[in-house]
Amino acid sequence: MLTTTFVGIVLVSAAVYLLSLRRAAALSASGQVLHSRAAYHGLNAALNAFIGGILVLLVVGIGWSALNNYVLGNDIATSLPDSSGIERSLVLSDAKAQAEGRLTSRTGALRDRIAQRYAVLDSWRRWGTLVLALAVSLGLGLRAYLAVTPAYRARNNSERVIRGVLWSMAAIAVLTTLGIVLSLIFETFNFFSMIDWRIDKFLFGTNWSPLSGVQAGKISPDRVGAVPLFAGTFLITLIAMIVAVPVGLFSAIYLSDFASRRVRAVVKPMLELLAGIPTVVYGFFAAITVAPFLRNLGDSVGVSIASESALAAGLVMGIMIIPFISSLSDDVINAVPQSLRDGSYGLGATKAETIRQVVLPAALPGIVSAVLLGISRAVGETMIVVMAAGQGANLTLNPLEAVTTVTVQIVMLITGDTEADTAAGPAFTLGFALFCVTLLMNILALRLVRRYREMYE
Repeated sequence: MLTTTFVGIVLVSAAVYLLSLRRAAALSASGQVLHSRAAYHGLNAALNAFIGGILVLLVVGIGWSALNNYVLGNDIATSLPDSSGIERSLVLSDAKAQAEGRLTSRTGALRDRIAQRYAVLDSWRRWGTLVLALAVSLGLGLRAYLAVTPAYRARNNSERVIRGVLWSMAAIAVLTTLGIVLSLIFETFNFFSMIDWRIDKFLFGTNWSPLSGVQAGKISPDRVGAVPLFAGTFLITLIAMIVAVPVGLFSAIYLSDFASRRVRAVVKPMLELLAGIPTVVYGFFAAITVAPFLRNLGDSVGVSIASESALAAGLVMGIMIIPFISSLSDDVINAVPQSLRDGSYGLGATKAETIRQVVLPAALPGIVSAVLLGISRAVGETMIVVMAAGQGANLTLNPLEAVTTVTVQIVMLITGDTEADTAAGPAFTLGFALFCVTLLMNILALRLVRRYREMYE
């Protein structure tokens, strides 16, 4: 029904566009001078019809769904007065699944009754949303159609509407970011209240097992030391960047200044193909191929390498990040004006000297952005670490041992069997700490780029 409503809104918008366009064209053909061209009159009518219908579809649909859930929730609470909120939510989800024809293992008289009532209410919601959205879309479109006159400022109105849409999209992006940050801060405060505000234990402790000592909603401060997680994240990211940055940057330099067109046409797509491989495939490759190879290599030279090691995960993660750094660096190097190269050649510099002393400094901001993107990709990676580096919080800087990262522990906390209220605190706190570290890295990188720009401009 949602697709039907959307298609109906699009058809109504197209219809009023054509009608308004024809009416404006007829007025112009009769000798009247229009303030705006006929196309703007059509665009104004289509925008009014489409945006009005979409807003009704979103607001009415979401509001009606919330009202239905509220009504059904009250019905379940009346039938099960001594039940918990989780139990009531389970009954409601089972009833919805039953009404929608999906399989569910839990049935009963209450669920059957709620399913029947949900089916009726949901039918009213779908049809009501369809009728209201199409009615509003048609009404606004006809209103714009009737407003087509020589003096009507259709261009001004349509541009105002487009500016409003662009502003709304920007506001949504900002509000989404703000909401994420606020949710991280709120859950972080809740977590620190569970450990009696022993923030020092979280930042400098070396024992990480937050869910092993939960009592009466309190978490033992001695079990929330996040140092092993950040050490493992730093170690794997460092290994990955040691692999990715030189290979990616040198391949970008070769492709942009040394390779022939035929070689570039073959090598560049092959490098970028690495970015399309799913991370779980990299994880399998690290666990089945790279990790056994490193272990056997270590045994042959008398070095003990764990089956799950930071080295295996870091090497494969570095291979995964190469196309990001290579492609972005290649683009920014190609964007350096040819006049800078020609001036360097005119002064007698070789191609290597020109690249080292002219091109790379000029392309530094883009290269730093590419490296930062690679670091963010490495810090946020989960599958490769789970499959190749392990899940135990081991405090070590030895790349031959098993370690874990912040993102892996977040996944383990959220997907575990512990109650969500207890597990969410440590997970969100780790996420907030990772957010702060990433933000600090970006600030330092921006300051570095600004300082370097002042030196070369």
